[in-house]
Amino acid sequence: MAEIIDGKAFAATVREKVAAHCAALKADHGITPGLAVVLVGEDPASEVYVRAKGKQTVEVGMNSYEHRLAADTSEADLLALIATLNADPAVHGILCQLPLPKHLNEDLVINSIDPAKDVDGFHISNVGLLATGQKSMVPCTPLGCLMMLRDKLGSLSGLNAVVVGRSNIVGKPMAQLLLKDSCTVTIAHSRTKDIEALCRGADILVAAVGRAEMVTGDWIKPGAVVIDVGINRIAAPEKGEGKTRLVGDVDFASASAVAGAITPVPGGVGPMTIACLLANTITACCRANGLAEPEGLTA
Repeated sequence: MAEIIDGKAFAATVREKVAAHCAALKADHGITPGLAVVLVGEDPASEVYVRAKGKQTVEVGMNSYEHRLAADTSEADLLALIATLNADPAVHGILCQLPLPKHLNEDLVINSIDPAKDVDGFHISNVGLLATGQKSMVPCTPLGCLMMLRDKLGSLSGLNAVVVGRSNIVGKPMAQLLLKDSCTVTIAHSRTKDIEALCRGADILVAAVGRAEMVTGDWIKPGAVVIDVGINRIAAPEKGEGKTRLVGDVDFASASAVAGAITPVPGGVGPMTIACLLANTITACCRANGLAEPEGLTA
């Protein structure tokens, strides 16, 4: 039976490290890291996420700046706000909550953020820096996955890694991070032939495709480490009519009988995303002030 990788506990450890670095920055340099979050509209899931970010930001000792804009906010007004935040020395990290209302160009908005303050790691400059092995801001979810893999396996050098999914937010940056740690990396996707056989060769399997319980136990190499990034809501008639439950991209029951270690859903990768957002804000603050980057919180 696979070891369960407790993302909730791991995230708490990351937040403790962030809080300690915040305290040291204040005591030694009089600096308080600041994270600005911009929310346009009233998407319920985004509302919950932004509240959680704000709460955790304050808890680790950072300044939290929330900017809530109406759903019909113009692109010009949103870009003007981002320009103001780019110029504000008290703001070290900027995050514009996605998805944006359809009348706004997400690529334009993301690329208007100062790359040095882009704690989501989505700016085209950060994407290019990561791809070429240079210092960048790294997307939070892949960073969290990498931290958990390093914690479980130590060195990743020489291991075969398969990433199922090729999104710009998870799949592609995850592959780049694994390459940087000297894995042999394959990206699989909807057009991949004999994907099951490909996955069976993986020492590390990262599922980030957005299809509920797609990866089953017979896809998994015995003893492999499985990181399940998926969050899918499916019907749960056993809980009652109309009830649902959260599952990952991996069928946990069959996979956990084969894998050496596995992240659950919920409670695996999810909690790491906000923790790594806070870690990225600390990193951005240190870089902005010419200070040493925090150990153990970067890629």
